[in-house]
Amino acid sequence: MGINVIILFAIMSVGTLLITYYASKKTKTASSFYTAGGGLTARQNGLALAGDFMSASTFLGLIGAFALTGFDGFFLMFGALVSFLVVLFLVAEPLRNLGKYTLGDMITTRYKYKQVRGVTAFNTLFISIFYMLGQLVAAGALFKLLLGIPYNVSVIIVGIVMLIFVLFGGMTATSWVQIIKAVLLVGGTFILFCLVMWKFHFNFLDVFTQVKTATPFKGDFLLPGIKYASGWDAASLSLGLILGTAGLPHILVRFLTVPNAQVARKSVVWVMWIMGGFHIMVIFLGLGATKLVGLKSIVEANPAGNMAAPLLAKLVGGDFLFAFISAVSFATILAVVAGIVVTGASAFSHDFYNEIIKDGKATEKQQMFMARGASIAITVISILLSLFLQQFNVAFLASIAFTIAASSNLPVILFTIYWRKFNKTGAMIGMIAGLACTVLLVAIGPNVWSPVEGAALFTGKPLFPLASPGIVSIPFGFLACYIGTVIGAKKNAASDDNYAEILVKSTTGSDIKGIANH
Repeated sequence: MGINVIILFAIMSVGTLLITYYASKKTKTASSFYTAGGGLTARQNGLALAGDFMSASTFLGLIGAFALTGFDGFFLMFGALVSFLVVLFLVAEPLRNLGKYTLGDMITTRYKYKQVRGVTAFNTLFISIFYMLGQLVAAGALFKLLLGIPYNVSVIIVGIVMLIFVLFGGMTATSWVQIIKAVLLVGGTFILFCLVMWKFHFNFLDVFTQVKTATPFKGDFLLPGIKYASGWDAASLSLGLILGTAGLPHILVRFLTVPNAQVARKSVVWVMWIMGGFHIMVIFLGLGATKLVGLKSIVEANPAGNMAAPLLAKLVGGDFLFAFISAVSFATILAVVAGIVVTGASAFSHDFYNEIIKDGKATEKQQMFMARGASIAITVISILLSLFLQQFNVAFLASIAFTIAASSNLPVILFTIYWRKFNKTGAMIGMIAGLACTVLLVAIGPNVWSPVEGAALFTGKPLFPLASPGIVSIPFGFLACYIGTVIGAKKNAASDDNYAEILVKSTTGSDIKGIANH
């Protein structure tokens, strides 16, 4: 087993390095580093989006969630899939028409103030780092299971490999690795799915029948309440996932890697089909792991269930499939983390350094230098934080990042596009308040505090009862935008509001002059 794992890991690593080397030849400008030059097709971007979304949290975390909590795994799954409808109908086209390199470009198309760009960039950095935590936690657990490498050392190794990948390849390399990884992951998942269903004689209903006898929960395992005993908790989690995708910076920047809004829309359709099929297989893989691997073995490998998929692969496909699934999981983590780092580094280099500090006059060489420096800083911070989060399910960690994005970024994006009276004060207060509210509620919630020693980071009674605070923090983010707009109404009344131009450009891709001259 060790040799198979090492060989396949080596193939994945060498393959990504070759792609990085090739991409580095084309990554000479800030545009190619930030958005791959905006030249991806709908199919390519759809696969890259799927690769971004089919992260360690989706593959390892979701299968683990279904394996340990049964029906409650649906709460982590369906919201994320439905969220692409929000992206398709409300966000994808306006973002592509208004943006250039970052989310900050899109927001400041309407509010040409450095303060707004600075707050947007800070939000992007914070969300990017938080989303990375789930990926690095999965990496640590994966390496520990496969090679016996301690968790902390594993996280550091993955961080360093990913950093090398980002420093030279940028978004071009990240996009192509995402595309290849998406194909491999869907293909590997399909093979695993077929082998698991063969164990059940391809009787899909029999999976649900047999899993009832595989856990102490019996029939209740297929009913809600194993993890989310409160309906409010489940509703809060779902709301964060449904709305969160439309605010995740590393997902949104994908719509700036295509040439126009039509291609952006088509790429969303591609990712919805890919993710839909993938999620169907994940359900049966999770429940199959419960029956075939057993809860005890899954928990022994990782208390959060993150290693259920590799263990299932070993059981039904032997050492080779175990090594292949594990290697693809590694490539998944590497590619997703790289995309997140590129997004965060772009926000720092383009928004903070070029637009705020250098007033838009930084050279290409200076921007590239700052982007690579920011990549190093983001990676180091994420590694240090990940060392303390080993016991968390990676799908849940990702769900918190979704909630932060839905509470802080999404209200500002929607109001910027669709509300005439919205102003820069509302944008700044909304982003800061949404972020702060989410982080505060998580910090005083049951995932950080628990009366049971060892069940959370700290021992004690949580002050906020919900594990996912979206049902409170998301409305609070929208409310903060409204209150900020009211507060800033008089101050901004005399300012030149270009809402009409934004409305036309977000819909058509052309400014008012371009439409008039058409």
